[in-house]
Amino acid sequence: MKNQIIIAASFLGAIVLGNHQVLAQSQATTSVNINLADVISMDVGSVASGGTVDFNYVNTTDYNSSKSVTVPNSLVIISSKNFDVKVKSEGANFINGANVIPVDVLQVKAIAGGSLTGTLNEVTLSAADQVLVSNASPGVKQSLNIAYSIPAEKASKVLLGKPKGTYMQKITYTATAL
Repeated sequence: MKNQIIIAASFLGAIVLGNHQVLAQSQATTSVNINLADVISMDVGSVASGGTVDFNYVNTTDYNSSKSVTVPNSLVIISSKNFDVKVKSEGANFINGANVIPVDVLQVKAIAGGSLTGTLNEVTLSAADQVLVSNASPGVKQSLNIAYSIPAEKASKVLLGKPKGTYMQKITYTATAL
């Protein structure tokens, strides 16, 4: 009987103690940092990246007329800040061997129609940086359409009389964060 009382007391004690769970808890914290850097990039898929713009003068009408070539999506830009787009030629002249044509025969104009927003300008090409678009808004894959033109007066006064051939000059576009 003594054993039965001990067993019953043990059983009753186990039930009472079993209902009171010992709660243990542990915590750990971690800091998560998001580190941002300013970015600005011209997409290598931009038409202006390795592209070519051709002006063909083959008859008298060409030399007496203004010519324009519009290139949609010339530049595709990604930027985390407002920015300017600048344009310049790599030299003072279009070159064909020893023959030259001053780069200022060419007008370069940022035109509406792309997704890039900012103040769109037209500039006369030179070897110095000039602002083609000012205060453009940040964004991803913003496209800029560019029109290239040679006025009739420059065609008749500067181009006419030059030796035939292809005159070439590279144009560089630079996007600069503000």
